[in-house]
Amino acid sequence: MADLTKLQRSLGMKFRDQGLLRKALTHGSYIHENPDVAQESNQRLEFLGDAVLGHVVAQELYQRYPSLDEGQLTEARAQMVRTETLSAVAHQLGLGGYLYFGKGEEGSGGESKPRNLAGALEALIGAILLDQGMEAARRFILEQLEEEMERAGASWQVKDYKSQLQQLSQARWKVQPTYTTEEEEKPPDTRIFVAHALVDGRTLGRGTGLSKQAAQMEAARDALETMAALEGTEEA
Repeated sequence: MADLTKLQRSLGMKFRDQGLLRKALTHGSYIHENPDVAQESNQRLEFLGDAVLGHVVAQELYQRYPSLDEGQLTEARAQMVRTETLSAVAHQLGLGGYLYFGKGEEGSGGESKPRNLAGALEALIGAILLDQGMEAARRFILEQLEEEMERAGASWQVKDYKSQLQQLSQARWKVQPTYTTEEEEKPPDTRIFVAHALVDGRTLGRGTGLSKQAAQMEAARDALETMAALEGTEEA
């Protein structure tokens, strides 16, 4: 198995229990092909790390951005813990090169698959928690997701499309925009809202989101694009 000294140096920590670190990097396919070498994959650590990640991100968003409502916080958290975000972080850390795969998974490019990378990062968080404690896990999570954390807050604070649409519709037609919002049927525990932005009785924008506020914000953005296009047509 690989020497993990270099990885620990890049992480800025030394594991007391090296077995925990190895387990965090062990894909299920490796266990199937090497039952005499390793007895457990990283799936249980991934479960633990996922829970810790969600808690730390939610708490940090809540404390850092007091102006965000529940729906905005939910959407920001979802953006930060999605597979694409986590796999990008894992790629930057070079985790793919340390993962233990079975020959089949390795031959199919397992080290670059987003799901494998995201799972390994969550498992690593779980291993850090057990080996180094909660504060170390929290510090690691926030260090790795700092840019995404800032981006999440900025996306709501800077792009207030509803305010922009209100100002523009008032200036152009002396009316306030209105919104219709309904909930779509989705799998359990997932609520998707669909909103339409109406200006002077016309539907100019449509948006979806994990909250009514997020859906309306997206609808307002779409309406602004429609209005810009209409303005360009009128000028032509």
